[in-house]
Amino acid sequence: MYRSLIISILLLPALPAIANSNVSADLLASYRADSGKDFTAARGEQLFRARHGDTSCTSCHTDNAKATGKHAQTGKLLEPLAPVANPARLTDPAKVEKWFKRNCNDVLKRTCTAQEKGDFMTYLLSIK
Repeated sequence: MYRSLIISILLLPALPAIANSNVSADLLASYRADSGKDFTAARGEQLFRARHGDTSCTSCHTDNAKATGKHAQTGKLLEPLAPVANPARLTDPAKVEKWFKRNCNDVLKRTCTAQEKGDFMTYLLSIK
């Protein structure tokens, strides 16, 4: 409990949205420890919107992270990315890692860095 409180206090100035979310503070803290830099919503949004060859995150998730998306190849509906529209989003560290692994490989053709993961989560948490 004490460790979580310390982590929350340390992350609060850089991530104001964390206080009002269910996101795992431990997961964000581990990304922060790995990256050594603060996270920004602006970099996360840039990653979300950037085209990487013929694809981007918005190819399936739409330009609006609060909207339901649709997988470009299978047509499967995708729940909104933003926790404000999908409270279950970013609450399970194992699922967060699973989807970062899969989607970063699909879109970027590589593993996302800890910095990119933290920035992306910070962007999603900043959406109101």
